[in-house]
Amino acid sequence: MVSTTDDESDPFDAIVDAPFDAALSERYLVYALSTITARSLPDLRDGLKPVHRRLLWAMRQLKLDPASAYKKSARVVGDVIGKYHPHGDASVYDAMVRLAQDFSLRYPLVQGQGNFGNIDGDNAAAYRYTEARLTKTAIQLMAGLDEGTVDFIPTYNGEESEPDIFPGLFPNLLANGATGIAVGMATSIPSHNVAEIIDATLMLIDNPHAEHAQLMEVFKGPDFATGGLVVDSPEAISHAYETGKGAFRMRGRFSTGKDTAGNWEETGIEKLGGGQWQLVVSEIPYMLAKGKLIEQIAQLIADKKLPILEDVRDESDEQIRIVFVPKSRNVDPELLKESLYRLTDLESRFSLNLNVLDAHRTPGVLGLKLLLQEWTYSQIDILLRRTRHRLDKIASRLELLEGYIIAYLNLDRIIEIIRTEDEPKAVMMAEFNLTDRQAEAILNMRLRSLRKLEEMELRQEHADLLKEQDDLQKLLESPARQRTRIKRDLTTLRKDYAEDTELGRRRTTIAQAKPTIEFSMDAMIEKEPVTVILSAKGWIRAAKGHVALDGDFKFKEGDGPAFAFHAQTTDKILIAVDNGRFYTLGADKLPGARGFGEPIRTMVDIDSDAQITAAMPHRPKTQLLLASNAGRGFAVETDEILAETRKGKAVMSTKPGVQLMIVREIPPEHDHVAVVGDNRKLVIFSLEELPVMAKGQGVTLQRYRDGGMSDVTTLKLEDGLSWTMGGDSGRTRTEKDMVMWKVARGAAGRMPPNGFPRDNKF
Repeated sequence: MVSTTDDESDPFDAIVDAPFDAALSERYLVYALSTITARSLPDLRDGLKPVHRRLLWAMRQLKLDPASAYKKSARVVGDVIGKYHPHGDASVYDAMVRLAQDFSLRYPLVQGQGNFGNIDGDNAAAYRYTEARLTKTAIQLMAGLDEGTVDFIPTYNGEESEPDIFPGLFPNLLANGATGIAVGMATSIPSHNVAEIIDATLMLIDNPHAEHAQLMEVFKGPDFATGGLVVDSPEAISHAYETGKGAFRMRGRFSTGKDTAGNWEETGIEKLGGGQWQLVVSEIPYMLAKGKLIEQIAQLIADKKLPILEDVRDESDEQIRIVFVPKSRNVDPELLKESLYRLTDLESRFSLNLNVLDAHRTPGVLGLKLLLQEWTYSQIDILLRRTRHRLDKIASRLELLEGYIIAYLNLDRIIEIIRTEDEPKAVMMAEFNLTDRQAEAILNMRLRSLRKLEEMELRQEHADLLKEQDDLQKLLESPARQRTRIKRDLTTLRKDYAEDTELGRRRTTIAQAKPTIEFSMDAMIEKEPVTVILSAKGWIRAAKGHVALDGDFKFKEGDGPAFAFHAQTTDKILIAVDNGRFYTLGADKLPGARGFGEPIRTMVDIDSDAQITAAMPHRPKTQLLLASNAGRGFAVETDEILAETRKGKAVMSTKPGVQLMIVREIPPEHDHVAVVGDNRKLVIFSLEELPVMAKGQGVTLQRYRDGGMSDVTTLKLEDGLSWTMGGDSGRTRTEKDMVMWKVARGAAGRMPPNGFPRDNKF
C-alpha cells in the first residue's frame, strides 16, 4: 500500500459524488454550447465561423493583401493551428480551400494559386503545393480592425489576441451564405447578390416599417456561385424568407445554342443537321459535383432507366458543357429535359434555415427583415465605436498640437528654458500651463521642425481636426446622421458589386417553372412491334416484329406453346394466374427471341403450384370478363388490375378447389354473356347483369347440380352465337335465334343448339 505524506494530496479527494445523469447532462450541455457558438453557426455580424475568421486574420497578419505576393498555404495553415485554432490541419486547409473556390463561394475571400479543386469534385492539391492571398472582398470584410471597432480576445493559449468579429461593411452572411450542423440545430443559408442585399438594407433604413413583400421586390432570392435556375413560385420563396425556413428547387441551365443557320436559340437545343439535335447544359445546381452527375446519368443509361437518352458527354473546359444525345431525333426535347430533372440531380433542393448567432451569441432563426435590421444595428454600433475611437485620437492629437503652437508662439523663451534650466520640463509646464504630454512632445521636437512653415501647417491641421471633431460629435448625437452615413458607405460599396460588373451580375435566374409534363416511363420507350411467346412451362420471350402466331417457334425439350400474341414495346403485358392474381410485365423488358427466353418466375413472384391462365397486352379503358370453374364471375376494368410490384395484384378471390379459369376481353359492341357448363347446358343473359368489380369472388353465372363451368364468352345477341365446326372443313356455324336460351343470370340453362362443339368450348 502506498502512503502519502502531508505535502502530497490524495487524488481521490478530488472526486465529487454526483448522480451520473446530472453530471452527464451538465458536461454534454457544455459540449453542445461549444459546438453551437464556437464551431458550426455563423455570426450574424460578419457571417463567419471561428475557423474562417481565424484563417483570414492569420493571412492579414502575414500581410497577404491582394497587391502582395502569394505565400504557401502551408505557412497560413501552420500559423492558424499554431496560434489561433488548435485543430487538425486537414480541416483547416479544407476550410481555406472552400474560401478560394469560385464555384463554392459566390464572392471568394481567398485568392488561390495552384490546384484548389474543381467543380468535377476533385480534391485540392496538398497545402505544400498551393499558394494563397486575400481578395479585395476579404479586405473589405476586415476594414476597420485597426480603428477600435471590435473587441480583441485572447487566443486559446493567451499568447496572442484575435478579433471577436470582423467589422467590415461587406454583408458576408447573406452574400456568401453558410452551412453547418451543430448539436440539436443546423444552419443552411444560400448565397445572394450583394447589390440586392444592399438595396433591401437601404429600403429598411429609409423605412423601418417596410413590409416583407416590399423587401422581396428588390431582394429576389438566392444567387448561387454556379448559376442555374431557382424554379419555385415567388410566393413560396417569399414565405421561406419571411419565416427563415424553407427550401428552393434548383435546376441546371440548358444553354443557348446555334441552329444550322447560325441563329442563337434559347432552348438548350443544338441542331446538327439532318434533323438530328442534342441538348447542352451550361450550368449545374450549386454543390453538385459535375463528375458525380455524369456518373449518375451514365448509370441510368446503362440500367435502361432513361431509354430515350443515347449518350452523355462531358465537353467542359473552363466553361461547363454537358451534352445529352437523344435516342432518336423523334424524341420530344421537353420530355427529355423533364425526365432529366426527375431522374437525376440536375434538379436538386437547397434548404433555407436562417439560424445564426446574434450580437449576444444567442442562436436563433430569423426572417429576412429581422436579419437585415440586426445587421444594420451591428454596423451602426461599429460606426459609433469607430467614431469614438477617432474622437479619442483627435483629442490626443489636439492636445499635442496646442502644445506645439504654444511653443512656436514662445519659441525664444522655450529655447532659453531648455538651455538654462536643469529641469526644463517642470519649468515649461508651470510657466505655459502645459500638460506632461505636451511638455514631453516639445522637448522631443527636432530642430528642423522649428521652421515657420511648420507653424502654419500645425495651425491648419488644428483647424481641420476641430472641424472633424465637431462633425463626429454631431454624428454620435444624431441617429439620423448615423443612418445617412451607413447609407452613403453602402452606396459606395455597391459600386464594386453593381449589376454591370463581372462579380456583381446576377448568375442565378429566379423563374417559376412551367407546369410539369405528366409522363410515365412508358412515354420514354421507343415504340416497336413485338410478338410475345409464352410456353406451357412458363418461359417468356419477345420476337421483334409481328410474326405469324402459328409459326414454328422453338421450345425446350418437353415444353410447348401456350400463348402467343402481337404487342408493342410500349405495352404492359398482363399475366393471369389460376389463383386469381394478376401480374404486369413491360414488353420492352422481355428477353429477345434468339434463345428460349427466360422463366417468367424470375421476373414476378408466381407461386410454384400456380398455373398461368391467360396472357395478353394491356388495353387501356377496356373490360375483361373473369370467371372461375365454379361458375362465378364478374367484369373488371383493365386499368384496375395493373400491378406495381413483383408480387402482383389479387383480383379474383378463390377458395380451395376453385380456380380462375377464363379471362376474356369484352368488346364494346357485345351486350350478352353466354355460359356453358360441364353438363352441356347453355345459358345466355344480358351483360348488364354482370357486375363490374375491382376484386372479389364474383356472382353466380350459371347454376349447376353436378360439375362446374366449361366455358364463357360474350356476344352481340342479334348476331347470334358462332362456333367452329369439326373436321377439316374449317367452316363456322352461326345460330341467329338465341331467344330460347336467353334467361336471367344464374339459371341452369338448357342443351345447346345442334352441332355445338362436343368439347363444350365456344
